[in-house]
Amino acid sequence: MPVHPTALIDTATRIDESAFIGPFAVIEGGVEIGARTRVEAHAVVRSGTVLGDDCVVDSHCVIGGLPQDLSFDAARPTGVRIGNRVTMREGVTVSRATKEGAFTEIGDDCFLMANSHVAHDCKLATRVILANGVLLAGHIQIGARSFLGGAVAVHQFVRIGESAMVSGLSRVSREVPPFAMMAERDEWIGLNLVGLKRQGKSRETIAELKSLMRDLWAAEKGMIRRAGELFAEGRAKTPEGIELLKFMSSSKRGFCQPRRRRANDVDSDE
Repeated sequence: MPVHPTALIDTATRIDESAFIGPFAVIEGGVEIGARTRVEAHAVVRSGTVLGDDCVVDSHCVIGGLPQDLSFDAARPTGVRIGNRVTMREGVTVSRATKEGAFTEIGDDCFLMANSHVAHDCKLATRVILANGVLLAGHIQIGARSFLGGAVAVHQFVRIGESAMVSGLSRVSREVPPFAMMAERDEWIGLNLVGLKRQGKSRETIAELKSLMRDLWAAEKGMIRRAGELFAEGRAKTPEGIELLKFMSSSKRGFCQPRRRRANDVDSDE
């Protein structure tokens, strides 16, 4: 195992022999590190952290730190579970969970850019991207292939659906539907067409999502109820349309609201 002589590694760890541990890195007891994972200079990996294969923990990251929760007992056994091929750039912090035996979770192929923060009990699905300075409060769930722009701040217990895009500097206190674009403060500005096209979604899928969005926007503050009605009526035929309606009809917090704009703007590529 390539380990720099200045690294501090507790003997009660499980580190694959192909992993790399850089200068002055600190690996506490009870940590597991997978094959070919790199822990760079001055990074700290705390007890209860499980890192998959081919991950990068860049300099000055702190993974598995105590939750920023005044009621938390540091003796409670909790942890962080990180999938394969996850990159965490300089200064990223990920806090461990608060409930006994629970994990803060980051799925495969996620990319957390410099100085982003993932708080306790968050769950990120696969291929989520957090740009520089993103701040996630506790208990947030983010769906697969979602992108959060620079310095986005997300309120605790919020859900962000799959393939959603949140514009930089946005403030998110309500839920973001799957395949949606959100900006400013809780403003739903349209369909994430660019993301859907990059994923190779069919024209039929995109057309159905547009149609459902128009119907939901017409309901405005009754969107949760309307989503449930559309789901019960079987309006959605594609997996993506069904996911949109199921996600929205199950909301407990309410959704970001449509920005006032021309009706045909739903079809734009913004």
